[in-house]
Amino acid sequence: MRQIVSAVAFRMYSSLPPTMRGNVIRLNVIKFSKWFSLVMPVIVPFYRDSHLSVTEIMVLKAVYSIVIVSLELPSGYFADVLGRKKTLVTGAFLGAIGFFIYSFTHSYIGFLIAEIALGAGQSFISGADSAMLYDTLASGKRQNEYARYEGINASVGNFSEAFAGLAGGALALISLRLPFYAQAIIASSAIPAALTLVEPRAARRKARSAGLRDILGILNKVILKERDLRFNLLFSSIIGAATLLMAWFAQPLFEKMLLPLALYGAVWTALNLITGGSSILAHRIEQKLGESGTLKIMAVLIPALMILSGIIPAFAIIPLLALFYFLRGIATPVLKDYINKLTGSEVRATVMSLRDLTIRIFFSLFAPLAGWITDSHSLGAGLAISGGFILSLSLLTLALFMRHRRNNAGIFS
Repeated sequence: MRQIVSAVAFRMYSSLPPTMRGNVIRLNVIKFSKWFSLVMPVIVPFYRDSHLSVTEIMVLKAVYSIVIVSLELPSGYFADVLGRKKTLVTGAFLGAIGFFIYSFTHSYIGFLIAEIALGAGQSFISGADSAMLYDTLASGKRQNEYARYEGINASVGNFSEAFAGLAGGALALISLRLPFYAQAIIASSAIPAALTLVEPRAARRKARSAGLRDILGILNKVILKERDLRFNLLFSSIIGAATLLMAWFAQPLFEKMLLPLALYGAVWTALNLITGGSSILAHRIEQKLGESGTLKIMAVLIPALMILSGIIPAFAIIPLLALFYFLRGIATPVLKDYINKLTGSEVRATVMSLRDLTIRIFFSLFAPLAGWITDSHSLGAGLAISGGFILSLSLLTLALFMRHRRNNAGIFS
């Protein structure tokens, strides 16, 4: 799989002009630095070794989420007004600082400061990276190829996540703090990549009166006036939240299957490799199915697989998970591409950040409901009911989107 992906990526990169190719590769490095997470497989044992209670751990993660939600939209707007490159550089520095603090602190306050830095870093990169990629391609009038390059970028993240789990576990056998030292170095690789990005001509700032009124004007257009973009954002956010929710249900499904703990890492790696492979092929699959066909498959199959995973016998879960992760790899680049086509450059990062924010809002609504049903009844009930709810929302939103869709692009021009 890796050899196929590498060959496809090489052919695609070689067809780009040098400046454009440099930007795309640097964005891949930034994606790698975010997703090659050596600490995730050992984060709870690390906290335990640092004498943190479960409550303290949950507070840390809550603070991280609050920072992201608070800064998601402002950071996207920052990218639109002051530039994609400056925003990505800020995010890269904050991400590296967060892991360096984790590496050398032993206090709860230190961990709290690290989570704030990491949350802010995540927010400043989210949205700005997709906008930078689209505008880089648009500067050479190749924006119609966005889905394929976003697919490569997504596959970099999935492959990184897959192999980082194995590497992080191996480093933790030496020391629980060693994965954090290595993570700080990996996070730092995003800094030179961001510093050497070239702001594309398509994204150069126009004079505008920046401030809250401008942000509210953008939201007014997206939420109240531009129905195509509004329904597209809602649909993309519902599907994004569904795939994130299913990712959190993967390990409980492993338990339902009675999968040996020793195989968790291998199966998790395999699922992420499937996602990475389908991401890089997403543009080709979308071309064969067409926009309407792709959206209908996403609206029906993704929630349907959630429902089926909860009610089928344990031995059939792995094939369903494999298909789900295959669709997850297609969804991200394709749905982002549809949003970008409806969005002008001067507000692109803000709109992409709004998408990420809406995904988190939907997830915060879906996850507690699914968790409560699972605790009160069963895993099957939690998946079936939450999947049915998501299926209803996705079909309704898709129907409204298809009804009001217009064929023109660049609605903010």
